[in-house]
Amino acid sequence: MLENLWSNRIPCAAVLLFALGFSTLLLHPNLIKKIIGLNIMDTAAYLFLTSLGYIPGRLAPIIVNGDTDPSHYVNPLPAGLVLTGIVVSVSVTALMLALTIRLYDRYHTLDLDKIYMMARQEQGELQ
Repeated sequence: MLENLWSNRIPCAAVLLFALGFSTLLLHPNLIKKIIGLNIMDTAAYLFLTSLGYIPGRLAPIIVNGDTDPSHYVNPLPAGLVLTGIVVSVSVTALMLALTIRLYDRYHTLDLDKIYMMARQEQGELQ
């Protein structure tokens, strides 16, 4: 069993990182910590995809010496998905940080529970 765990150490690390990010996302009321937790989850997903796409002994998908046999090359699709995911993740992180700055300017706190209560009080005052 220990040998099986060692041979799958990278996917196991990805699962543990995902669990760490998910617990950070759920358990911390601070918005910055939630954003960090989401980024850890993203990184874990990219690590998992990369580990699935790698096959020991195969080459990068660049044709060398006219060899077009696909069994000699690694599948380039997971690398493309990871690259696209990183670009989307950076964009989403930038948007979340911009919204967090706006929330902080309005409520003077990053605690999501306090922001929710203040927003509910504002909504009650408007009605």
